[in-house]
Amino acid sequence: QVQLEESGGGSVQAGGSLRLSCTASGNSYDSYCMGYFRQAPGKEREGVAEINWLGRTTYAESVKGRFTIAKDNSNILTLQMNSLKPEDTAMYYCAADRPRGGFCPMTSNLSFRGQGTQVTVSS
Repeated sequence: QVQLEESGGGSVQAGGSLRLSCTASGNSYDSYCMGYFRQAPGKEREGVAEINWLGRTTYAESVKGRFTIAKDNSNILTLQMNSLKPEDTAMYYCAADRPRGGFCPMTSNLSFRGQGTQVTVSS
């Protein structure tokens, strides 16, 4: 059973940093696609960053150069967020899924997710 638990959200001023962590349990995630998506009130879900089973990472254009996703051997996924902007304000969800046909699904469509953690960036 896939279990994902996020931590590390909070409030910060523009230009600040936050680090999100996601502890994955109940399964072996060596062959999984994992990532973060976010959703702000009234807006569509947006994929933020993803890492595949080979460690290859992809990022939304809006966060490239500011956010870094990583996964260690203990099934802990992290998202380091620097130079935060007010438009980064959203609920952030850790997500995971098996690859399909050798490819990862879109980050916003990963099947399993955690409960979410709020990130608020003030100007």
